[in-house]
Amino acid sequence: MAKESRNDRRVKRHERVRKNLSGTPEKPRLCVFRSNKNISCQIIDDVNMVTLASASSLDKDLKAEIGYGGNKEAAKKVGEAIAKRALAKGIEVVTFDRGGFLYHGRVKELADGAREGGLKF
Repeated sequence: MAKESRNDRRVKRHERVRKNLSGTPEKPRLCVFRSNKNISCQIIDDVNMVTLASASSLDKDLKAEIGYGGNKEAAKKVGEAIAKRALAKGIEVVTFDRGGFLYHGRVKELADGAREGGLKF
């Protein structure tokens, strides 16, 4: 049997957490995905199965400002961007879904950036 990869373990953690964590129209879910070179997040309404807002270090307007997307500075900028886009759509309160990643480093910076931008969670 092949050894289970880190990503397989992360996906299992995420599935365990998602059993109890869901986004509603009143309080959507802020979902984070982190790769080695980039970070992205979405605000999702799980009831209607729709993405309300998204931001990524690959977005054209952010990429010019950020440069390399795999560091804490980029994550903070993405967090501020998602907060700005959410507030523009009238979303103030969200549930934070760290996607099976540790709440540490880039994931924490994204959350801090979103909080500074005005999101509450």
